[in-house]
Amino acid sequence: MPAVELNAIRSGQGPAIVVAHGLFGSARNWTSVARRLAERHTVHALDMRNHGASPWTNEMSYPAMAEDLLRYIRTQGLSRPTAIGHSMGGKAAMAAALIAPERVGRLIAVDIAPVRYGHGFASLVDALLGLDLDGIDRRAAADERLAEAVPDAALRGFLLQNLAPSDGRYVWRLNLAAIAAAQETLWDFPHLPSPAAFDGPTLLIGGGASDYIRPEHMPTVERYFPNAQLVRIPGAGHWVHAERPDAFLAAVEDFLDRTGHN
Repeated sequence: MPAVELNAIRSGQGPAIVVAHGLFGSARNWTSVARRLAERHTVHALDMRNHGASPWTNEMSYPAMAEDLLRYIRTQGLSRPTAIGHSMGGKAAMAAALIAPERVGRLIAVDIAPVRYGHGFASLVDALLGLDLDGIDRRAAADERLAEAVPDAALRGFLLQNLAPSDGRYVWRLNLAAIAAAQETLWDFPHLPSPAAFDGPTLLIGGGASDYIRPEHMPTVERYFPNAQLVRIPGAGHWVHAERPDAFLAAVEDFLDRTGHN
């Protein structure tokens, strides 16, 4: 399970923050949030494996992604950075903090818990795999072709950010085959050896209109992360940082200030 060298977009100066995006995302999705955080921090927004400009590999487990994050922290010489992760990236950041708690200073998990979820994303993977890219010379044309399979225009726009021009045509910056093969793994959370725990400051930020963090998840959260606290952002769904960026940033900055990470 060798770690891969993750692509990063770095900005700002100050204490380090490492950002891990969610499934179908990329470092670029965090540009506006990173710009604000970079006013007082060095922000390392990462492309996770099989996403963006990071390497493709068949392995897509959370221990593997956690090792990618830990490799980045180590090779960049970061001293106990704050790790922020959304959804898939949140689980990867949680796993990294549990595997090597001495490497992570603070943890912020966005709209995700360290549990297995029952709903999947097979329909989205199938829609992207089934999108005919022949003759596509602009994203608008891809959007038209994808509209029937993915009716939500905002979701289509998010997914189609992963199309990139290459030699006169568009190609995916996603390893869709590896993601499709790893669906069961991605909806679960790894069973880490007991007594795996991270007792550093931990914040869970949930969307007020999302059901990804439920009351029945909290005992598991507290077992792994005994110093965890939960904040909900009213009116936000699963993509909290994109839907309510000001409220999201206020929660993050308050947490960092209160835990001494200025």
